[in-house]
Amino acid sequence: MKRSDAEIISEYGPFPGVDQIGGVTFDGARVWFAAGDTLSAFDPANGEALRTIDVAAHAGTAFDGHHLFQIAESCIQKIDPATGHVLATIPAPGAGGDSGLAWAEGTLWVGQYRDRRIHQIDPETGAILRTIVCDRFVTGVTWVDGELWHGTWEGDESDVRHIDPATGEVLESLQMPPGVGVSGLESDGGDRFFCGGGHSGKITAIRRPKTRASSR
Repeated sequence: MKRSDAEIISEYGPFPGVDQIGGVTFDGARVWFAAGDTLSAFDPANGEALRTIDVAAHAGTAFDGHHLFQIAESCIQKIDPATGHVLATIPAPGAGGDSGLAWAEGTLWVGQYRDRRIHQIDPETGAILRTIVCDRFVTGVTWVDGELWHGTWEGDESDVRHIDPATGEVLESLQMPPGVGVSGLESDGGDRFFCGGGHSGKITAIRRPKTRASSR
């Protein structure tokens, strides 16, 4: 496993009225984050607050290109970002123990914090399609360029890990600085990961390493 220190690019927040950040996602222009009773968005170019949707938002957040998906206790809500309306709900696989959420390959990927697992589920029914076993507590989850990454947070230690989706083997680890945790994780599709910071109320952007293909 390749291990290195995370390179911090920028930091956002704390945001007014926000004392906890859960899931994080990116819709191509805005970063959305779960703040307990609201789902909020800001412009990553300048940190300016853009939107707030009054909806339960306790853990992972994802975007499929059209809709937002948000974990609220034991269910996953499908939300219209234009209206803020909840269009549908499905059961979350961890029944309240769920953490990260990502969209890839037409399905949702859900982190299980203390169970140290990532489930691929059917976005229409919530049925579990496959399970990846991890070796640390799983927080945020994201896919980028065919790579599966997830955040971890145990005690005072937190990192962002690239894992083999077939085996769960850790291929690379980006160590967060002391005191900086990762509660949610999302890629911007380029060279940044957005990391939710839990009770800090902040979001940290770190540099995504170049893929092995592009670095050869």
